[in-house]
Amino acid sequence: MPGPLSHLRVLDLSRVLAGPWASQNLADLGAEVLKIERPKGGDDTRAWGPPFLKDGDGTDTLETAYFLCANRGKKSITLDIASQQGQDIVRSLVTQCDVLIENFKTGDLQRYGLSYADLKAINPNLVYCSITGFGQDGPFKSQAGYDFMIQGTGGLMSITGDPDDMPGGGPKKVGVPVADLMTGMYATVAILAALMRRDREGGGEHIDMALLDCQVAMLSNQGQNHLISGVVPRRYGNAHPNVVPYQAFPTANGHIIIAIGNDAQFSKFCAAAGQAWLAQDVRFLSNADRVRNRDALIPEMARLAKQRGTEEWLRTLGAIGVPCGPINDMAQTFAHPQVQHRDMKIELDHPASGKVPLIANPIRFTEHPLVYSRPPPILGQHTDEVLADLLGLDEAGIAALRDAKII
Repeated sequence: MPGPLSHLRVLDLSRVLAGPWASQNLADLGAEVLKIERPKGGDDTRAWGPPFLKDGDGTDTLETAYFLCANRGKKSITLDIASQQGQDIVRSLVTQCDVLIENFKTGDLQRYGLSYADLKAINPNLVYCSITGFGQDGPFKSQAGYDFMIQGTGGLMSITGDPDDMPGGGPKKVGVPVADLMTGMYATVAILAALMRRDREGGGEHIDMALLDCQVAMLSNQGQNHLISGVVPRRYGNAHPNVVPYQAFPTANGHIIIAIGNDAQFSKFCAAAGQAWLAQDVRFLSNADRVRNRDALIPEMARLAKQRGTEEWLRTLGAIGVPCGPINDMAQTFAHPQVQHRDMKIELDHPASGKVPLIANPIRFTEHPLVYSRPPPILGQHTDEVLADLLGLDEAGIAALRDAKII
């Protein structure tokens, strides 16, 4: 069954993660995504290994896990866009595409005649999404931006990690590149909105996505706390600035996350722990009281948590509706019965290995479920197919491009 975006074609000139994450979303939803890569090396992440996908004999292939995570469902075309012939091919493809995604430095594609203004002239309905570190304007527009530095510049690291006076304290980055990932998600939303407007009113759009903007937007409750109070938020480690108790605690044999979101849940926890009096203590009656008296409550919570093992707490609290959970490693996560039931790990046929395991898209349509039919491509896998089918080039023309190292 065709996906909801099966009527769309996307030209993806982006690399690494933010742009590819957006185009993978569109591919999962059915769009035909043409991924343009450099003839030598391709996407930067093709070199970001190990680990590498293994073939049937257990030998490393050239496919890195990093590349595989963000390029499912795409067709790979190698093309030297620094050459005049390469630029002409991009322009020819643009006439047959609905969306273009790029993450070159601000102004770089203008040198090649591939800016939004250039391409709008040949496809007025094109939705053109530019992704950069700092945006298309402003004093930092020309600076490169990578996720790690954006997490620091955008305030996220200042609220991530333990306080300075604790062992191992200090600012920390998040374990996955969330600035890239969220920029990809915001870009996906923006592209779909621009397409809706195009289909309703006509005319394309230039979308200006900046990693820094998205990181600042992601500060959400913490950023709003600062704007309202004027207080610079501090690091709470695994605790929550606005909700108490809402953090991880050591147990008799491990750790447990206790995420109490209201007063009724706190009362249930206290009763289950055999300490019903805690919920009646005037210092802890409401969440606001518990936040103010955090330093008095948390040591008592920690003492109680250590009296039982993690599994016992999970059974006890889960049965009475107190939100709680373990701290799983990756193996435990993919072995979790709910993760397995939801089919969050999928397998697709792959030309280099026979099969490739992948993480599924979390979007669930009940009536029209997503169908995964195309694995992440090997470099240049679809060059000849696309040039022949979309541009009408014959074998001789394709061979001439290859001899000239354009593809």
